[in-house]
Amino acid sequence: MRNIEIIGTGSYTPKHMVTNEMLETIMDTSNEWIVSRTGIESRHISTGEETSDLATKAALEALKDGNLQAEEIDLVIVATCSPDSLVPSVACKVQKNIGAHNAMAFDINAACSGFVFGLDIARGFMASGRFKTALIIGAEVLSKIINWEDRSTSILFGDGAGAAVLKESTVDGLSYINCKSEGEKWEALTCGSVALENPFIMDTIPVNSKVTMEGKEIYKFAVKVMESEFNRILNEAKLNKEDIDFIVPHQANIRMIEAFSRKIGVSLEKFIINLNRFGNTSGASIPIALDEGNKSGAFKKGNKIVVIGFGGGLTFGSALITWNKDL
Repeated sequence: MRNIEIIGTGSYTPKHMVTNEMLETIMDTSNEWIVSRTGIESRHISTGEETSDLATKAALEALKDGNLQAEEIDLVIVATCSPDSLVPSVACKVQKNIGAHNAMAFDINAACSGFVFGLDIARGFMASGRFKTALIIGAEVLSKIINWEDRSTSILFGDGAGAAVLKESTVDGLSYINCKSEGEKWEALTCGSVALENPFIMDTIPVNSKVTMEGKEIYKFAVKVMESEFNRILNEAKLNKEDIDFIVPHQANIRMIEAFSRKIGVSLEKFIINLNRFGNTSGASIPIALDEGNKSGAFKKGNKIVVIGFGGGLTFGSALITWNKDL
């Protein structure tokens, strides 16, 4: 197994920030109600930029941070559940936009777990020796698939993108990855696509192209898998919880993160949390948080970082990152 490390990160969010107070003017809600239930205070919403635009800007930041040229990238994976279009992929648009002419590019959809799935897929390709570098992006414009009349979901989500550059290394910077799905629970979080319509069907089968979610089911699933995946990494890596310097969870809801923190007995001080400012950005949430930890100087060389994602599918994924990047 070849060693792989993260050599650069980047992120981008639309300039337009929507506060809870702004939402009070368009729906029956309040800042107090939203904060007490979710911890979210604001989110960034696109006013014209598409998913590929956000992904491109995050990718360029990651390349700059990793001191790598786009032509050196062998693989581009974009994790998204809100692509510009069914065809072409967001990844192919990003490939063109940044000039990654030598790369294979494709999208994946594992919802909020997507970035971790992307890391796992890239690690497999790179382990074979086929590729030496990869650009993994989580990017979402969720504002276009939200029902803005449903306060139970519309208050939660934001738009954004985060990216990481992986490179073959002499040190093991990405390990103990595990990604799985529980498809029998797929109805807990859905968003329809194109209606089934053709000359051989008498009536078009309607599709709800907006997000619907069973919040309680997602909450139970999230806390369960975050705890089990954290303990799995400790067991497989033969580490104690005190050996973990940071935990970067999917930024869905502060109550979920607090419950997870209590269950594993790790202080919230070790968590990278930014959902108060960005809301739930689905596949973008973990790479945005990683970029904040990197650019703020919080991450130091040698730090051990656990990332854990969970989302629609239902899906979940986790990994242990050993930070080898110098400031």
